[in-house]
Amino acid sequence: MGDEFYGVIKLITGEEIFATISVDENNGNPVVLVNSPVIMKVLTHGVGQYVKIKPWLELPDEDMYLIDYSRIITMTEVKDKQMIHFYTRYLNDDEVDIELDGKVTINSEMGFISTVEDARKNLEKIFNIPFNNKES
Repeated sequence: MGDEFYGVIKLITGEEIFATISVDENNGNPVVLVNSPVIMKVLTHGVGQYVKIKPWLELPDEDMYLIDYSRIITMTEVKDKQMIHFYTRYLNDDEVDIELDGKVTINSEMGFISTVEDARKNLEKIFNIPFNNKES
């Protein structure tokens, strides 16, 4: 079995997967062993860029998969420390969207400062304050 490295594989199906990869020559019929493969997509939002990471296969409980060499268009080693950090962070804390530009990732807990009912009461109170417009 060859050395393990972080890499991206482009399959003949068009899928691009990021994983820890090793190549086994297997007596002249090479196979690629991928560990914890994921799909990474860079999304651009009005406030920055984010990396969306999801598992390559949604249902299986396995972490290791064999891919026949003939099913691969290209494969490359990834040395970008930020991408490796995103990948390892995802593996340690599932369901993470990661920011590329250092900004805080928006999540469902941000911005909630009151309940809907409290917000409604406060807005009604503000709306009902008499406005004294002095015209000269």
